[in-house]
Amino acid sequence: MTRVAHALEASIGVVANPVSARDIRRIVANAGNLQITDRVNIVLRLLSAAASCGVKRAWIMPDRGGIRSLLERHIRRGTDHSLPAIEFLDMQPTSTVEDTFTATRLLQRMGVSAIVVLGGDGTHRAVARQLVDDNSAVPIAGLSTGTNNAFPEMREPTITGMAVGLFASGRIARAQALARNKAIEVRIEDARAGTRRDIAIVDAAITHDHSLGARALWKTNSLVALYLAFADPQAIGLSAIGGLLQPVGRLESGGLAVQLAHGGREALLSLHAPIAPGMVRPVDIASWQRMVAGEALPVLAEAGTVALDGERELGFEHGQRVDMTLRENAFFTVDVARCMGFAANAQLLRYTSSLNH
Repeated sequence: MTRVAHALEASIGVVANPVSARDIRRIVANAGNLQITDRVNIVLRLLSAAASCGVKRAWIMPDRGGIRSLLERHIRRGTDHSLPAIEFLDMQPTSTVEDTFTATRLLQRMGVSAIVVLGGDGTHRAVARQLVDDNSAVPIAGLSTGTNNAFPEMREPTITGMAVGLFASGRIARAQALARNKAIEVRIEDARAGTRRDIAIVDAAITHDHSLGARALWKTNSLVALYLAFADPQAIGLSAIGGLLQPVGRLESGGLAVQLAHGGREALLSLHAPIAPGMVRPVDIASWQRMVAGEALPVLAEAGTVALDGERELGFEHGQRVDMTLRENAFFTVDVARCMGFAANAQLLRYTSSLNH
């Protein structure tokens, strides 16, 4: 079958991170970890539900962590007829974030209607970043399998699969199915090296650290400032700090900027925040303010690192300028709750019983 023919089918993509939730925060916080078999079962439940709602084909990112091999073993048994046709993307996995970037680009070429992501905030950020870079309208449907999961919602994969299937098969229009999401754009300017840009889909944090280190950020003593696309008091992670100060909803206009203190007179108040699973820590707050979309806020620290959605990604030095800007309508997600509510009200899942004939 040609790629043109594939594009005519109701198809979805799946990016399943086999190593999400294995950073240092899992060790220090006594948190659990999904095994590969659990991740495969999530994918199978998702795909079966999507197929029941009209999805004919699923393109899946290959990996070296065991997800592909277990899925192929399941398919070879030939006993599960509930699944759509499954194909793996033509790419060589490297077991780095580049796999996610490559898979997201390939899935767009294959014409998928939506990309389902299994991972934490970092995996979802990688998919969203590629979509933003490509100016793509393909939406994400998130499933939480990471450490800090402020962005992906905790939901049974069967329900997510049904919502994605109803959208991908054209039974729910974009206007009813999708939500627009905010992002924090990070810009680092250097007179000689040029400009670097990246995004955070939940929080961008400034630290005093001068190296990326273990990347995962779980200590608060080096934090200088936070810039939040949304701030949910029920979330885990750095965004919970803002959520406990002044909640900002995902669909609400604007964001939140928080300046942190480290004791002394500059601390306006202290609060206890759940910065990782099982880790509630005191945080000293100097000030906070709402972020307005499109208005760049300069970072006051002269050197340090920028952590994007909980992981140190960018370093900056003296003489470099760092700005944070809230971008609204940055990318799309499948609004699962809204899709299922629409399906119920529009009676999309009702069928006439054969007993009435």
